[in-house]
Amino acid sequence: MVFQTPVANQQTALTVDEERLQVAVQSVLEDSHYQTATISIAVVDDPAIHKINREYLQHDYPTDVISFALSTDANCLEGELVISAETAIRNANQYGWPPANELLLYVIHGTLHLVGFLDKDPTDQAAMVAAEATHLQKLGVTLPVDQSRWQNADCGEATTP
Repeated sequence: MVFQTPVANQQTALTVDEERLQVAVQSVLEDSHYQTATISIAVVDDPAIHKINREYLQHDYPTDVISFALSTDANCLEGELVISAETAIRNANQYGWPPANELLLYVIHGTLHLVGFLDKDPTDQAAMVAAEATHLQKLGVTLPVDQSRWQNADCGEATTP
């Protein structure tokens, strides 16, 4: 398996552990059927993700993560994740865990979308939440005490061009 995950940190609100984000993407990809993948990650601020959300999804608000599947075939995946550090900081404070873990959750969530997970109906959402928890725990992350976000998840956006 060959996985590449370049990271572009384009914000200053949160210190980003690029290697940790790359390991999260690799964790999800290892559980997928893809043999090769290039998933780029852009860590941005709220105005940047708001602009992307409006332009590509016609949603006029900032969001946590947007996934773009650029190309897929049976064994190869190419995609992009755009994640908001400012949203991670806000949501981490609300749910009582470190912003770095919230950011990691966004990377896992977005990568799960790229490998085929959906989250618009309750059954799909339950599978997504279980996969998120599995990958967080695999990476040594303890879930926050307040897990209400997973019962009423306002899941990140996924799109393909």
